[in-house]
Amino acid sequence: MQVSFGVLGPVVARDGAGDAIALKGPRHRAVLARLIVARRHVVPVDRLADDLWAQPPRDAVGAVRTFVAALRRALEPERPPRTPARLLVTEGPGYALRAEPGTVDAWRFEQAVTAAANLRPQDALDRLEEALGWWRGSAYAEFSEESWARTERSRLGELRLHAVELRAGARLDLGRAADAVPDLDAHVAEHPWREDAWRLLALALYRTGRQGDALAVLRRARAILAVQLGVDPGPALRRLEADILGQAHHLDPAPPRAADAAKDAAERVWARAATAYDRTVSSGARARLDSTVGLLRNLAVTGGGGLQAAREHRVAAIEAAEELGDAELTARVIGAYDVPAIWTRVDDPRQAARVVAAAERTLAALRPDAHPAARSRLLATVALESRGTHSARGPQAARQAEEIARRLDDPALLAFALNGRFMQTFSRAGLAADRDAIGAELVALSARNGLTTYEITGHLIRLQARSALADFPAADGHAKAAGLLAERHELPLVGVFTDWYAALRLAATGQTPAAEAAYGKAAARLDGAGMPGLEHGLLPLARLCLRLAGGSSDGEEGGSGDEGADWGPQKGTAGGPCEETDWGPYEPWVRPLLLLAEDRRAEAAKALRRLPDPPRDLLLEALWCLAARAAIAVGDREMMERALTELAPAVGELAGAGSGLLTLGPVARYVDDLAAALRGGSAARRT
Repeated sequence: MQVSFGVLGPVVARDGAGDAIALKGPRHRAVLARLIVARRHVVPVDRLADDLWAQPPRDAVGAVRTFVAALRRALEPERPPRTPARLLVTEGPGYALRAEPGTVDAWRFEQAVTAAANLRPQDALDRLEEALGWWRGSAYAEFSEESWARTERSRLGELRLHAVELRAGARLDLGRAADAVPDLDAHVAEHPWREDAWRLLALALYRTGRQGDALAVLRRARAILAVQLGVDPGPALRRLEADILGQAHHLDPAPPRAADAAKDAAERVWARAATAYDRTVSSGARARLDSTVGLLRNLAVTGGGGLQAAREHRVAAIEAAEELGDAELTARVIGAYDVPAIWTRVDDPRQAARVVAAAERTLAALRPDAHPAARSRLLATVALESRGTHSARGPQAARQAEEIARRLDDPALLAFALNGRFMQTFSRAGLAADRDAIGAELVALSARNGLTTYEITGHLIRLQARSALADFPAADGHAKAAGLLAERHELPLVGVFTDWYAALRLAATGQTPAAEAAYGKAAARLDGAGMPGLEHGLLPLARLCLRLAGGSSDGEEGGSGDEGADWGPQKGTAGGPCEETDWGPYEPWVRPLLLLAEDRRAEAAKALRRLPDPPRDLLLEALWCLAARAAIAVGDREMMERALTELAPAVGELAGAGSGLLTLGPVARYVDDLAAALRGGSAARRT
């Protein structure tokens, strides 16, 4: 759980779900605030006591330690007893709060303002709008009288005023002078000594055709500065006044580019609509939950940050709906998040389990006369969120969702249900043809009914299926179609999958050095994509598969013979020791081969005996092939029999290629070697 802290207003701490953490009394908050002011540095206990009390009591140090202990329990509730704290740590003579830079709003604000100065006007405006929105009042609001907070409060307050002026400057650079005037007018009224604010206001008025008002503002600034500070305006204000009187050309705004003007218009429409919504729909209205899920659905397909934020807020929306006790509302909130999914491992298993549990509770609570579409959406949600598991409930829910959707003849509902059925087509190996049929129906259905995101999903499903069936020309066509749709509709996450497919394509055609480079590039694309279920451990696994398969499209593995390197990764490669590489969830299937590469045969055999069945997902065949290699190498007959039984139905497919990401070559090769090893043939002697 990552705790975040807010000091741009009253001091608060929030847990990973964004809920406020109870911090007990004012002195507990004071200790926390004092440590945040120290910016990760140690504050001695004696200094804390002096800062907390004008006249410290006799046992002030003991009291401080009690406050710290209570804060630790609140901030790290799951920390086992007698284990060192990771956040509020003891160091030398005192304490330090080792908060990460992104977890304190004041630190994030400072970074945002600094970065905005070097960004293009639109990007700077976006960054500053967001950062100024983090303020909930004055910094360290309840500690305004404390000497230890005074300097930091003053610094942050000055930075906030600077950010307001930077925002106004960005609006002027974008040709939005009229939008800048109201904020600047209020700004100079509250802070009349800020000459740059007067300059910006006068310039904004001039650019909106209000030359007289601009000159009046400059005269007002001159008078206020003279009366309050006893000074004349600085050179910037004097120069601006002369330029306005002379109607200098350089004061005119640069004409906005058509694209920028269109973006500005869209932003104004959004801002006005959002304002009207806030003004019209009461804060407690249930309609807000419905609208929120619609926003989250759109947010999830915008990119990495949006996807992650959508996941976090989705659970909060579901919980809020359940608290209202309205099953139909909860069904809408859960079912409206019909974000297409293509990867079969969930990004957050605990969150997925919470969504499934809520969907099941809602299904049980719905009245018998509730609309069947609500049930179908809940069932499709269960199917999607329980993907990759061995539970029988996922396939059952997928079938039920599809039956209802077909009966209702609802295209969008059917697309959602088909996505759920796709996620549950991994009960055994060798089902690429079934998934190809689902993808084909999804493409046709979505194209007829304008369901763009599901049309893309259908193409990606077919890309995976045709890759598994070694039909790369067809897979190329689906990759191109998905890419064109994604570009047209601004859906950047699609590029993650098409980049990985490009690397697979190189690997499958024997272009190993190029594939190695392409995998590195594709992995970089995953950074910040918001898909940890896809990213974790994938690059080393892909590189290992690339070396083991030899990059050959005809199934002949590189160096296939009796040499030991054929069955295990070599030291110093992507298949190095477990301790040197983060294999993520694939580590159990890789470990036996890694141990074999280090001549630790007995340990490899032991690891193999502990090996569980692979998850029912897109890498099912690939993980069984890794197990098969290790089993043949150590002579584990039981594991060889299991692997042969599991892989036999996929004998016409490429192992792992159904992921659209990587391949270990033809499954048939592994089936043949397993059969030979079980008969006592030569493959059994490859160690």
